Amino acid sequence: MKKYLVAIPMLALSVAAAVAQKVEMYSTTEASLWQEVKNVKWTTKAPEAGKPVVTLTDERAQTIDGIGGTFNEIGWDMLCYLSEDQRQQILNDLFSEEGAKFSYCRMPIGASDYGMNFYSLNDVVDDFDMVNFSIARDRHILLRYIKEAQKINPDLKMWASPWSPPGWMKINSSYASGYDRSEHNHNGLTLDRHIELPCTGFKMQEGYLKAYALYLAKFCKAYEEQGVHIENINIQNEPCSNHIFPSCPWRPEDMAYFVGRFLGPRFEQDSIDTEIIFGTINRDNPAFTRTALNDPEAAKYFKGAGFQWDGKGAIPYISKEYPHLKMMHTEAECGNGSNDWGAAEHTWWQISHYLRNGARNFTYWNMVLDDTGTSPWGWKQNSLISVNPKTLEVVYHPEYYLMKHLSHYVEPGAQRLVLDNADDDILAFVNPDGKGVVIVANCADKSRQVVLRQGKKYLTVVLQPKSFSTIYY
Repeated sequence: MKKYLVAIPMLALSVAAAVAQKVEMYSTTEASLWQEVKNVKWTTKAPEAGKPVVTLTDERAQTIDGIGGTFNEIGWDMLCYLSEDQRQQILNDLFSEEGAKFSYCRMPIGASDYGMNFYSLNDVVDDFDMVNFSIARDRHILLRYIKEAQKINPDLKMWASPWSPPGWMKINSSYASGYDRSEHNHNGLTLDRHIELPCTGFKMQEGYLKAYALYLAKFCKAYEEQGVHIENINIQNEPCSNHIFPSCPWRPEDMAYFVGRFLGPRFEQDSIDTEIIFGTINRDNPAFTRTALNDPEAAKYFKGAGFQWDGKGAIPYISKEYPHLKMMHTEAECGNGSNDWGAAEHTWWQISHYLRNGARNFTYWNMVLDDTGTSPWGWKQNSLISVNPKTLEVVYHPEYYLMKHLSHYVEPGAQRLVLDNADDDILAFVNPDGKGVVIVANCADKSRQVVLRQGKKYLTVVLQPKSFSTIYY
C-alpha cells in the first residue's frame, strides 16, 4: 500500500510537468512583425466535441539538413555600401542565434544571374589541364561574404552549383545560352548563337568533359583550403532552360554521362567527399529526372536530386520512387521585385510543398539586393533585405520574417513530424534535443483557431488574419 501511495503523486507530477512545459510563440503580420504571443499553454482539457483537432503523431518523416539563402556578388556589393555596424547587423540577423540562424546555404560556381558580370574560375580558352584555374576573384567577393557569415555561425554548411561552365566549354562559346530578344540585348549574344532546346549546350567531347570534371574538383579543393567545405554540388543550375544570363541546357542523358564517366571518377580519384546531386532541376516531368537517376554508371555517384521552379511538379514523384536519395529544394521563386506580403505567402506555399514532399532543406534565393532588385540582365527580383546604395536605407521584407519563422527554430538534424487532420498550412518538426516546432500560416482575411493534440495534451491558438506563426515547446 505504501508503494502504491508514492506512485500516485509521481504520476501526477509527470502529467503536470508535461502540461506545464514552456511554450514560446511568435507571430508576424504585415503590420506587426515578429511579435511574441503570451499565455500559450498546453492543457489536458479536450476541446468541444466536433471541433477539428490536428494531431502531432509520433511518426517521423525526413531529416532536415538546414535552412538558408544564397550568397551572390551583388548581395555582398550592397553590404559594402553600409557602415561596418550596419553590415554586421544584417549579417547577425541572417546568421546569428538571435536572428534567422541560417545553417545551410548555396553559392554559385562562377557567374550567376546576380553576379556582377560574366566570369568563371578559368577563362583561358582550351586550358584542359586547368593551369590557369583560380578563385582570386572569389577571395575578394563571395569568399569574404561567406567568411563573415562563418564568423557568426561557424557551423554554417555550404553547397554549390554552376550557372554555366566556362564559356569556352559551351557550343556557342558564351556564358549565356539564349538570345536576348529585348531592345537592351544585355548579353550581346547574336541570334545565330542561340542554343535551341532540348540541345545540350556543353561540348560533349572528351577533352572538355575531362576538363570540366577537373574544374569542379579544383573548385572543391580550393574552397576547402579556404576553410569552406562544399557539402554537395548540384551539377547545373536549371539545365532545362537557355537563359540570357549565365546558363547551360543539358539533356539528362548527357548530364548522366558526364557524372558517371568523368565527374564521379574524378572525385573518387581526388578523394573528394563532396556529394553529387542531380540538380537543380526546373522541369515538372519526372521522366527527365528518372532518365539520369536510372543511368547505371551515374547512379553510383548520385546522392540525391535537387528541384526548383517547375521542378516542384516532379519532387512528389521522385521522392517516393527514390527514397534512398536526398531530396533538395534548391531555389525559392524570386518574384518580380514586389517584396510584399503576397510574395511571402507564395514562398510559404513553396516551403510547405517542398518540405511535405521530402526536401531536406529550403533555400531562399537573394538574401540582400539593392532597393530596385534589378539584375544585370534586367530582371527585378525579391530579396529578404534591401539596401538603398544612395540613402543607405535598409528594409527588411516580409519574406525575411517568414524565413526566420522556419529557420530560427528548426535545427539541422530536426525531423518532420507527420500530422493527422492537418491542411497544407501547418508543418511540425522535432529538433535533435526533443523540442517541438509547429509553423502555421493563416492566409485568410479573418482569424483562425487551431487546436493541436499531442498524446493527452491540447494546445489552442488563435491566428491573426494574414499571419505566420511559430510555436516552440
